[in-house]
Amino acid sequence: MQYWLFKSEPNTWSWDQQVARGDKGEEWDGVRNYQARNNMRAMEIGDRGFFYHSMKEKAIVGVVEVIAKAHPDSTTDDPRWECVDIKAIGPVETPVTLDMCKAEPRLEKMVLVNNSRLSVQPVSAEEWAVVCEMAGIAP
Repeated sequence: MQYWLFKSEPNTWSWDQQVARGDKGEEWDGVRNYQARNNMRAMEIGDRGFFYHSMKEKAIVGVVEVIAKAHPDSTTDDPRWECVDIKAIGPVETPVTLDMCKAEPRLEKMVLVNNSRLSVQPVSAEEWAVVCEMAGIAP
């Protein structure tokens, strides 16, 4: 299993909206960055991800699961852009902020800490375990 982080502005797509989609999940559309798109191309069904609210909150607020591999993004006719579908698994007990991640030495190499602008990013198994510990959830 691989681990990921999906960033969204809560006023565009929030954790509550993701949860409301239930098992049907939602297409993670609108990504127009090649690196983020390539990350989605590498995803497998069953991979887990953190759901991160960007902008003011800047915090991991939930856990999601990839439920469909990369496919054409329905929001564009441009064949370069693909996306995956994800569903909410559950909220974190304690939101983990960007500042908390930056203050944790075990996360010094985490992409979020070093490139917080990338909208879809990998998370190592070790980083996943540390963030889960900080969030008060089982890895």
